[in-house]
Amino acid sequence: MEWSIQDIARLAGTTSRTLRHYDDVGLLKPSRIGSNGYRYYDQAALVRLQRILLLRELGLGLPAIAEVLEGQRDTTQALRTHLSWLREERHRLERRIQSVETTIHKMTRGEALMAEEILDGFDHSQHEQEVVERWGREAHDESTRKWAALSREAQRERMAEHEHVAQALAEARGRGEDVASDTVQSLVRRHYTWTSFFWTPNREAYINLGEMYVRDSRFAAVYERHAEGTAGFIRDAMRVFAEKHLT
Repeated sequence: MEWSIQDIARLAGTTSRTLRHYDDVGLLKPSRIGSNGYRYYDQAALVRLQRILLLRELGLGLPAIAEVLEGQRDTTQALRTHLSWLREERHRLERRIQSVETTIHKMTRGEALMAEEILDGFDHSQHEQEVVERWGREAHDESTRKWAALSREAQRERMAEHEHVAQALAEARGRGEDVASDTVQSLVRRHYTWTSFFWTPNREAYINLGEMYVRDSRFAAVYERHAEGTAGFIRDAMRVFAEKHLT
């Protein structure tokens, strides 16, 4: 079976213009182009579009999506990974919904609030195993200990610094700055200092961290929301910094 570009645009809740743009940038090619110049899409193209839309919902820009799709040649396995993420997110949202409903119910009735109920679903330790596998138990425990020791205000300040650096790097890319420029490298030094509060990476580890910002959609989404291509720009700038300053 195949569908016209108008059919696909309607079913996907997008526009023909967007689909043509995906074709222009090499992200989604039509399965064929008719004699009338219309684009048509087969089932394989629909599956690829589904993956693109899923990654877009995670906040990735088109360059990052292209890299993810290029690195995931096994489509079925990639969809299994997407499904796992969606199920995990659904589970977290269901717990958070229940938590808020319980809080409203108890506040309305004047009942005592339990911390376990109020904070259920807000679990920031979900990536513990992954961190341990990548950088070791010591790195995980050290970063967790340092974060827990901060006051709420200090935690907000740390996150604000990270956000400011990410935004500044996105703006530098938008201005056409080179990743090796003094301006960009000064910002990367701030990023390295921010990272080193939790854990001090060597050259290889810092380069790998930058690669993860691009290849792991969860991390890429943090940077790509500033502007498309930001994650790749930061990765390249981190590599320059690591090769020049770290051992």
